[in-house]
Amino acid sequence: MDSLITAAARALAAGDPLGALNRVALRDDAPALALRGIAMAQLGDFVRAKALLRRASRGFGAREAVARARCVVAEAEIALVSRELDWPAKMLDAARMTLEQHGDRLNAAHARYLEVRRLLLIGRLDEAERLLAGLDAAAFPPALRAAHELVAAGIAMRRLRTKPARAALTRATRAAHLAGIPGLAAEVASAVRVLETPAARLIARGKERPLLLADVEALLASKHFVVDACRHVVRDAKTVVSLARRPVLFALARALAEAWPGDVTRDRLVARAFGAKQADDSHRARLRVEIGRLRRMLRPLASLNATQQGFMLTPRHARSVVVLARPVEERHADVLAFLADGESWSSSALALALDASQRTVQRALDALAAGGKVQSFGHGRARRWVTPPVPGFTTTLLLPAPLPHD
Repeated sequence: MDSLITAAARALAAGDPLGALNRVALRDDAPALALRGIAMAQLGDFVRAKALLRRASRGFGAREAVARARCVVAEAEIALVSRELDWPAKMLDAARMTLEQHGDRLNAAHARYLEVRRLLLIGRLDEAERLLAGLDAAAFPPALRAAHELVAAGIAMRRLRTKPARAALTRATRAAHLAGIPGLAAEVASAVRVLETPAARLIARGKERPLLLADVEALLASKHFVVDACRHVVRDAKTVVSLARRPVLFALARALAEAWPGDVTRDRLVARAFGAKQADDSHRARLRVEIGRLRRMLRPLASLNATQQGFMLTPRHARSVVVLARPVEERHADVLAFLADGESWSSSALALALDASQRTVQRALDALAAGGKVQSFGHGRARRWVTPPVPGFTTTLLLPAPLPHD
């Protein structure tokens, strides 16, 4: 490898893409094309970066399997950053195996981290945690150690384990400082801010206040009767009942919890559960049926008693009832939660992350665009959607996560 290629590679490793381009910008040999592609990716020109990396991959000879594998890993990273989540994972896995077979442990580990980050992004936390556990970051250089700790912190935050998350971010901060890469340090600092930003709202006895992630963790570990509107479950210290697939029942449970220790009128329950402006006999009959279903599902946690005006919730074990609400409550908040990371998303990537049909996601994006909350650029398959990060709170609890079974 000649001195210019070596110097350009070192510049890229230090987060200096312009310094790398100054050395190889006029060269068209395969190693230079690969480095130019990585440099353009660091500068944000992903389309040009992918084209350069593919030219480089074709330019490497049959005996240069490691170089081609590195190009695949670089292209996979671009796909992840540009939120092309349907990028073929088998290609990345094959490239990782090639790198491992040839002793390139660092790039093989980087490929594994890309896969873990993708799994984390789409909410497959168990798989992400399992793959991360197979990596020992102690022998890695600082930049890769920081990446490891960022992923570990991300998994911990999604699981509401704030103490391990804070410890991982402390280690990531030290590693990023040693790496001396400004972009990496900024990414770590952004992750740290998530722990210090309101993530939810607590509603109790007609009042509400913001909660940090640590407060949410403490609340869910307490003896309160909690109606969790972030995950659509009802829980106390002993039992968790999922109503994620029972929206009517959850609406009734939340209305009763918000009114506790008082009752809720039948007309108010009909409005909350069915959206009817005026309750008639058919609505009241349906309400009796749904209250009966909710009573059966919540029997281990609470009783639902009829009053003169409506119904009242009475917890069996807890002394108080609270509602854990999302930081923002509006239509399509889950779509906004993904777009709030500041990256550009395709509708197909959002559909994959949300486990929804692409048409459903497209309708949500059109509605948000009509309200001026998101913007798009590009056309056809290249169309991407963006929005500024929502100020004042973190969207951690808006993202999908494993839920208890109904």
